[in-house]
Amino acid sequence: MDQDQLERILEGMIFVAGDEGLTLEACLSVLDLDKLTVEMALNNLMEKYQAPSFGFELVNYGEIYKFVSSSEIYPYLEALLKLESKRKLSPSALETLAIIAYKQPVTRLEIEEIRGVSSDMMLRKLLARDLIEEVGRIEAPGRPILYGVTQEFLDTFKLTDLKELPDLPTFEAESESDELYD
Repeated sequence: MDQDQLERILEGMIFVAGDEGLTLEACLSVLDLDKLTVEMALNNLMEKYQAPSFGFELVNYGEIYKFVSSSEIYPYLEALLKLESKRKLSPSALETLAIIAYKQPVTRLEIEEIRGVSSDMMLRKLLARDLIEEVGRIEAPGRPILYGVTQEFLDTFKLTDLKELPDLPTFEAESESDELYD
């Protein structure tokens, strides 16, 4: 199979996969080719679709390849589909998301201890927007739910991996002395 044929096959596979996209491993399981050859073809396609002559592009978010519309045509798609413009996330939502992204898997109680306020409603909103998901339960009384971020979170923040999150600042603990006054 030549390079052009491989790229056409990959285009078709990714197109059919739709919003869920395809991993490199899924492509390799269908194609009888080595990893480097398929990666090179995917990189060629990504470069090809960055040209301004296309209304969409091939992206790799979270190690999943998918087609997305280019930002320049979004206003037209919005009008065509009568989409509501995306609401921005509130500071509380961003705070809760950050806690989950950095500490996952994490329970509601752990989130509330960090935030200092109830997070039940915020968790429900983030679940409804598919930015977080239940990833398990702790074997403890009440079997608390563990939360983690989703692929939608990675897509929304244009991350390929959680390792791309900025490092958290470190704070030195103040040393306590036995003296009342310095």
